[in-house]
Amino acid sequence: MPHSATRRPSPPTRTALTARRRLVAGCVVAAAALGLAACGTASGALQPTAGVSTQPPITLAPTDGRPTDGPVATVAPTPGSDGAPASAAPPAVPKPHTPQAPAGTSAPPHGGTPSTPVTTTAVAGTPTGTPAPPPAPVKPGTVIGSTASGGRTVALTFDDGPGPATGQILDLLAQYHAKATFCEIGQNAAANPALVKRVLAAGHRLCDHSVHHPQPFAKLPHDKAVYEISAARDMIVKAGGPGTRVDWFRAPGGGFNADNEQITASLGMSSLGWSVDPRDWSRPGVPAIVSTVQKQLKPGGVILMHDGGGDRTQTVAALKQLLPWLVAQGYAFDWPAE
Repeated sequence: MPHSATRRPSPPTRTALTARRRLVAGCVVAAAALGLAACGTASGALQPTAGVSTQPPITLAPTDGRPTDGPVATVAPTPGSDGAPASAAPPAVPKPHTPQAPAGTSAPPHGGTPSTPVTTTAVAGTPTGTPAPPPAPVKPGTVIGSTASGGRTVALTFDDGPGPATGQILDLLAQYHAKATFCEIGQNAAANPALVKRVLAAGHRLCDHSVHHPQPFAKLPHDKAVYEISAARDMIVKAGGPGTRVDWFRAPGGGFNADNEQITASLGMSSLGWSVDPRDWSRPGVPAIVSTVQKQLKPGGVILMHDGGGDRTQTVAALKQLLPWLVAQGYAFDWPAE
């Protein structure tokens, strides 16, 4: 029985294969331009893979019509190019680096966030980059023990008056054209306003020496010290009349402390001490008073003597010798420093 011949399909011609490849390539290009994941399942190409970008690679097909013996080379689309819209481009990831600390800041540890800037102003004796120490607190004025002008000058000062010896001392000072500072007790000034005015009229200056001369002065409570200093000044000003100046305060017995120095400064006066003390108040004898002054005095010194507080005969006698000696030594008479 004759068998019927079964016709096999003829193999595709080269022309057909070429056309098919061109069709697939054209589909791929169109899909890429439209941002599609694939061009269909017929070609089996450009299927999205889990975890892989859905931006399709571009298949490079030969353009000369020749068949390829191997897989088609692909190139991933470049962000911003025609292969993908610019808006779809992934953000650029900068290369990791350790930030450099700007001047005036501390470097961050292990690439961390820079710390708060640290002041780097250089201070003498202070390492750069460390906070400057707080300024030292303002202290009350130092107790004065020198003349205003310095050099070969001397300041004569007389305490505890005005008293019976004040007139005699004023007469001696006038003979040598010497000026002096009188540290007056408030109640004595109030009781002898004529003497206070005479001191001022002769061109001398005044100093506050408290109301009652209490000792030890440095042990006084604050309120008591305020009274002794401020009330004495008011008494002296009242006794001297309008325009009377009181530029210094001398604590009885030299009993200064931070509190009474501050009180003095708050009243516009300076704290007055001395550099030469012949202890004339104790009446050691005229030769002792003279000798002590001559030995202790240095240029710019302040001499402490007394015109009140008791018998001042020795003081007056010693001053009669000291004034010509000071002139002979070339000393000029000055005020205490302020």
